[in-house]
Amino acid sequence: MSILEELKWRGLLYDASEGVAERLAKGPTTLYIGFDPTASSLHVGSLLQILGLARMQRYGHRPIALVGGGTGMIGDPSGKSHERQLLTADKVQENLVGLREQLGRFLDFGDGDGSTSDGGSGSDAALVDNGDWLMKTNLVEFLRDIGKHFTINYMMAKDSVKTRIDKEEGLSFTEFSYMLLQSYDFLVLHDSHGCELQMGGSDQWGNITAGAELVRKLRRKKAYGIVQPLVTTSSGVKFGKTESGTIWLDAERTSPYRFYQFWLNTSDADVVRYLKYFTWLTQDQISELATTHGETPQAREAHRKLASEVTAMVHGADALERAVRSSEILFGAEISDLPVAEILDVFDDVPSSHQPKEGFEGDGKALVEALVDAGLAASKGAAKRLVRDGGAYVNNRRITDERARLTSQDLLHGHLLVLRAGQKKYHLMNLAEGA
Repeated sequence: MSILEELKWRGLLYDASEGVAERLAKGPTTLYIGFDPTASSLHVGSLLQILGLARMQRYGHRPIALVGGGTGMIGDPSGKSHERQLLTADKVQENLVGLREQLGRFLDFGDGDGSTSDGGSGSDAALVDNGDWLMKTNLVEFLRDIGKHFTINYMMAKDSVKTRIDKEEGLSFTEFSYMLLQSYDFLVLHDSHGCELQMGGSDQWGNITAGAELVRKLRRKKAYGIVQPLVTTSSGVKFGKTESGTIWLDAERTSPYRFYQFWLNTSDADVVRYLKYFTWLTQDQISELATTHGETPQAREAHRKLASEVTAMVHGADALERAVRSSEILFGAEISDLPVAEILDVFDDVPSSHQPKEGFEGDGKALVEALVDAGLAASKGAAKRLVRDGGAYVNNRRITDERARLTSQDLLHGHLLVLRAGQKKYHLMNLAEGA
């Protein structure tokens, strides 16, 4: 099938310029997507666009990942209800380093590092920074040569502008100018790389069509746009936002375990759609998973496949293996051999407390007393019944002796103790000296 047919069955073709199907059918083209360096890492909300470039490359087209060293100094108003906080030049450059490394995991840059100096050939990806031209652009020349091709009426008609104009705080001239800068990017890439197509999220349609129009006016050439849908959950919540914050692609900011859990916790209503959006699985494979999910949703086979595929793609097979092992801990797997950091990460969301380590020295502390202290039993009597009924666990090991005592020998890494009541009620004790 063609790349457009691929995007269609995956639900990833929100809109496209007239004639784009005919152009793609003629042979390979060069396309780009922009990523603004508002942070040192991309997040899962960017993953759809990253994969958009990667899918195009697999079909023989040449992708350009444009990082916004210039536009990142301004901030895109598209889809934003408030103006972004402006970043310093040093912070933008710091963020660019992280983005370059992450994009390299998904795109094939050939033998080079993706920079324009590498040249490249065929479908080798390129990595460019619009700061290379925007930061050197003369304002008066820019307004004379580029600005004159945009009427205020045209710019005001764009949704990204209209929605902000109607709000009390309005839209600053800084953000209003963003459309001109992004359009100029398209023109520069058309001239330097023969770029004919820009892709992005559906909120970028106005900026993309403006850039294509600028290429038509100044170069008398046809340029195109394709936009993919903005991803939200079935309940309308913005994708990638959780109670604990943004889900990042950087393992230092969002651990592979938490990344895996994010996908594993996808709602039943969204899981098949996300398999289409965020994995390389074929249409037949996803259809089979959809059938299984419809017949036995409680098995969560589709969820596990989604979490495994995306985690392995972003963090690698070893990180996936550790994430799966960490997930199994919450269902009673052995934890005595886990590193401290992994234990703290897995149990970060469960109730925890700091207790004096001295209470566990010598003869130690009665298990029933520890269960009460942890809030896992309302009284010592209730704790004893919990133990007798086989519902008490220490470090995921069942304890059935109601007279059991916990000593320093039971502490993981000398200061951690994981208590559990039943199958899912956990408490993490951190027994630091003198706490």
